[in-house]
Amino acid sequence: MPNIEIDFDVFKAITLRRPSETTTENDVLREVFGLPPKKVVPTAPTVPGAGDWVAKGVRFPMGTEFRAIYKGQTYLGRVDAGALVLEGKRYDSPSSAAVSITGSNVNGWRFWEARLPGQSGWKMIESLRRQ
Repeated sequence: MPNIEIDFDVFKAITLRRPSETTTENDVLREVFGLPPKKVVPTAPTVPGAGDWVAKGVRFPMGTEFRAIYKGQTYLGRVDAGALVLEGKRYDSPSSAAVSITGSNVNGWRFWEARLPGQSGWKMIESLRRQ
């Protein structure tokens, strides 16, 4: 997927047009350019598969990518074999993975974004708890 550079004012304008966290920046741009909404990829079955990670009742399929930006640095993780793996270490909760980065207590559900397999947009994982 190609990346584009935008300045802060453009990012802010796009962000202000998002009616909710489930609306991606890509969704906003499709609307601005008059493009039809992107077809939704069918959701995966609700029964956890081998390698999926379930935290607080939310299923993250194997291969789900996680990212967080903390103090200007981007941290990436991935669901593998039933856990969130970050820098080779396995974590049982989003918060424990976030604490490993910040060194202090932090709500991991508000710290991490996730991109589910087959999807192009990132979502705050806290929004997945509400669905």
